[in-house]
Amino acid sequence: MTTEVLRPARSMAPARPLRRISEKSGLDTAAGHLLMVLLSIFCLFPVYWMLASSLRPANAMFETSLWPTTMSLDNYTHAIDAIPIARMLINTLVFSALSTIFQLLTGILAAFAFARWTFRFSRLVYTAVALTWLVPFQVVMIPNYLMVAQMGLLDSVMALILPNLTSALAILLLAQAMRGFPKEVVEAARMDGARNWRILWEVMVPNLRGTIASLAILIFISTWNEYFWPLLLSRTAENSVIQIGIQMFMTAEGNQWGPLMAASTLASLPVLLIYIVLQRQVVQSFMKSGIR
Repeated sequence: MTTEVLRPARSMAPARPLRRISEKSGLDTAAGHLLMVLLSIFCLFPVYWMLASSLRPANAMFETSLWPTTMSLDNYTHAIDAIPIARMLINTLVFSALSTIFQLLTGILAAFAFARWTFRFSRLVYTAVALTWLVPFQVVMIPNYLMVAQMGLLDSVMALILPNLTSALAILLLAQAMRGFPKEVVEAARMDGARNWRILWEVMVPNLRGTIASLAILIFISTWNEYFWPLLLSRTAENSVIQIGIQMFMTAEGNQWGPLMAASTLASLPVLLIYIVLQRQVVQSFMKSGIR
């Protein structure tokens, strides 16, 4: 009598297709990374060329080499001597920082009202705010200029800030973010005895740091690059902003490319620092949006 030995059945799934799938996935990942590297180089190359051109002497400004053969800081010295660049940078920083703070503050308060409260004509008011976002600032520039002139604030940083105390974009974006905030968390805070003011600043705002940071970067960069409104109000270089100072190197007789690149490099540094500081918050905002 023969005894059969039972052996475990072999797996019927072939290993070779799984290996092919894994290799294909690895190739797709490598191709994606390579594409991102190429796009990053493409986006950063103008910034690199600006920095390299700011270090070139006047007689080598139009060289085609990637890095200047001889480096010089004469362009920075000339830019600092030609315009009050330090004062302009401070004015621009104050203008951009205060505008960003006020727009975020008013945006948070208005967005909380639209997202969490139901009042009479709330939809009509929200629609009116959304429509104001579609109106270009150039349309209301003259009325704002007349208002500032009547207040006696021409040629001052305060005149630049007043029309930028609130932003429809900030209200709309924050209202959408607050409407998507979990209602269970808000109700739990109410059960613990928290009122609206505490719910806003201790529950909702800390959990929306990524969205607020992204919005702050957008507002700060937009305000930092503002040109027409400061050009309309400025009378002296000491009370102007850096964008007006950069334009001073572009004249009918010719453009002073070296000092212009040096001033542009100095004007780009604060924006770069702001982004580096808030980069983690921005990445977390994108990750949370993807998870949702």
